[in-house]
Amino acid sequence: MAGQIALLRDGATLLGTDTGEGPAVVFQHGLGGGEAQVAQTCPTGFRRITLECRGHGGSGFGERRPFSFEMFADDVLAAADRAGLDRFVAGGVSMGAGIALRLACRHPERVAGLILVRPAWTFSPAPQNMQPVAEVAELILFHGPEKARAIFAQSETAARLNREAPDNLASLLGYFARPDAQAFARVLADIAGDGPGVSERDAAALDLPALVIGNEIDAVHPLSSAYALAAAIPNAIFAEVMPKARDSAKHLAELHEQISFFLHSHSKARSLIPS
Repeated sequence: MAGQIALLRDGATLLGTDTGEGPAVVFQHGLGGGEAQVAQTCPTGFRRITLECRGHGGSGFGERRPFSFEMFADDVLAAADRAGLDRFVAGGVSMGAGIALRLACRHPERVAGLILVRPAWTFSPAPQNMQPVAEVAELILFHGPEKARAIFAQSETAARLNREAPDNLASLLGYFARPDAQAFARVLADIAGDGPGVSERDAAALDLPALVIGNEIDAVHPLSSAYALAAAIPNAIFAEVMPKARDSAKHLAELHEQISFFLHSHSKARSLIPS
C-alpha cells in the first residue's frame, strides 16, 4: 500500500504519506524535518503514515497563529482519520516525539503504542535545551536570514555547540539556508516556546507499550529528557543508541533495529493488529 494524503486545514494544504503494509504507525518528523527525515529514521515492514506539519516539507503555513503542539497533533489525528485508522502506534523524532506523546495522552483510545525517538520536550514548555532554536528564530525574525547567520556563527551558543554537539549546530545552521527562512522562523519561535501540554501524571496514566530512545552528544535532545520520559511512562522500554554526531550510519542502523524489534514484539498483541 502506498499513497499520498492531502488535507486542507485553516487555509493550509497539508501533505502526507501512507506507505507500506502491516501494523499502522503514525510517525512524525522533527522541527524543520519532513517525510525525508522520517523515511530515513524509520525501518520498513509496517504501514507508516506521516503528515508534514504546517510549514514543513510540502505543507503550507495556513492562517492560524501561533503554531503549537496542539495544532500539529490535531492535524496528525485528522490525517489518521483520513487514512481510516481507528488505532495506531504513535511515534516520532524530537518534535514528532512530543506530538506522539500528546496524542497518546489526549487520545488513549486511539493510540495502541508509543515510540519516542530523541525527545526534546518532557513536561514543561520552552525547555532550556530548546533555547538555541529560539535564539536562531529571534535572529532571523529581527535581522533576516543572511545577517542572522553571520551573527549566530560568532555567538557563544554556536561555539558551545561546535564543541559539545556539532550535529545540533549543523541542524541549526540549516534553518538559515531555507528558502522560506523568514516565514519558518515564526514556526521555530512558536514551537521552541511551546510543549506537548502533558504532565507527569498524564504520562503515568498511559497503559500501552512504549519505547523511548536517546543518545549522548546532543544538546537539543538531551539524554536526560529520554530518561525522564521512560521513567514516567509505566513499562516503557528505554534504549540508548549510537550518537548521530559520532557515527550517523550506525545511529540509523541502531534506531531501525530498536524500532523494528519493538513493533515485532508487540504486533501479535491484540492492541497492535494491522489497521
